[in-house]
Amino acid sequence: MKQRELGRTGIAVSEICLGTMTFGQQNTEAEGHAQLDLAVDRGINFIDTAELYAIPPRAETYGATETIIGSWLKARGGRDKLVIASKVVGRSTSPWFRPGGEEARLTPRQIRYALEGSLRRLGTDYIDLYQLHWPDRQIGLFGAGGTTFSDIATADEVPIEETLAVLGDLVSEGKIRHVGLSNETAWGVSEFLAASRTGLPRVVSIQNAYNLINRTFEIGLAEMALREKVGLLAYSPLAQGYLTGKYLNGARPAGARTTLFNRGQRYEKPGVDDAIEAYLALARAEGIDPVQLAVAFVTSRPFVTSNIIGATSIEQLQTILGSVDLVITPELEEKINAIHQVHSNPAP
Repeated sequence: MKQRELGRTGIAVSEICLGTMTFGQQNTEAEGHAQLDLAVDRGINFIDTAELYAIPPRAETYGATETIIGSWLKARGGRDKLVIASKVVGRSTSPWFRPGGEEARLTPRQIRYALEGSLRRLGTDYIDLYQLHWPDRQIGLFGAGGTTFSDIATADEVPIEETLAVLGDLVSEGKIRHVGLSNETAWGVSEFLAASRTGLPRVVSIQNAYNLINRTFEIGLAEMALREKVGLLAYSPLAQGYLTGKYLNGARPAGARTTLFNRGQRYEKPGVDDAIEAYLALARAEGIDPVQLAVAFVTSRPFVTSNIIGATSIEQLQTILGSVDLVITPELEEKINAIHQVHSNPAP
């Protein structure tokens, strides 16, 4: 397993990061521990979680994933050899995130509340990378589309400087080491970087969706990631499993995430099935596992710091981890890009 530098921090993270959002919902504690054991055995030192996990977010499972990781850390030890990332939720009216059903916001008080809960559940004194799960301002999120100019003009937002200031205090207190963004835009990244020039913490990463049917990160954000050393932590490299082909033509396999939770609308847009079928045909023609093709493509991008993978079984995880042995040659990349030209970003 190769490693790459996280921003300008000097911290080396594995090119594959273990995503854990299924722990506590689709996966039991024992299954989560088994995944963590396998990941570490295969050279992964980077683990990603969030206060709201497990997914789908529900009051009953809020914080469950961090609790499972915490019990694994307590049983296995080795905290100092791992890079653990977690997230604080952005603006949300879901009533279970904050006491009394208060609207979740990225205010200093709420960030401190969220962090203390994450530290307690994880059973650790510090989090290596603390990320803003999505912005406080009103923007289109999770493939739902954009917002209007009037929404932007009238939005009630917590100032970025105010959010960064409390994160800076938490760095000084030793409770977090570095700060990252998630589900962010090019404008947002530029504003956070500008704010850091006043002495506030500099963001070191951005965690956005990126996969064969959603390469929108390449339009603006990729250049920023490379020039500013704010690398992509790519999530959904398999497009929530859609790139396996298991949901083609409306299929709903028993036990699959979309079958269970009906949360795959981001990948059910016009043109998605045609694109997926083209990539599956390429994989067959090249004699490559389509899962490994999709994952290896994401890992191979120069602007990606780490590729966040997830699975619900050890067998799935083993297949995904096998992607590190697949080389995206110039010839294979040319064929991928030819498909992309015809089926460009059907699921942004």
